[in-house]
Amino acid sequence: MRGMRADEYISTNDAAQHLGITRQRVLQLIKHDRLKAEKFANVYMIRRTDLAAVEDRPQGRPPLVKKEETNGQAEVSPNGEKPKRAAKKGKAK
Repeated sequence: MRGMRADEYISTNDAAQHLGITRQRVLQLIKHDRLKAEKFANVYMIRRTDLAAVEDRPQGRPPLVKKEETNGQAEVSPNGEKPKRAAKKGKAK
């Protein structure tokens, strides 16, 4: 931590509050390498400058493209995957 200024780093709680998301979501962003963080003992600390990488991200899940918009083809999400369907209700055979 040599050369580290205390005002350069914030906690995951502070980052969550700044971004308007939960602390758990901040930890997910760190885990999936979408938000840089450094771990000191058991605590992740995030540089204030690294918050800019996720501040302008779209919130929520990407919307599905409806069949009407794809000329009758199967639904496809923007990342090219077909959506998972829920299991049918009823008795198992």
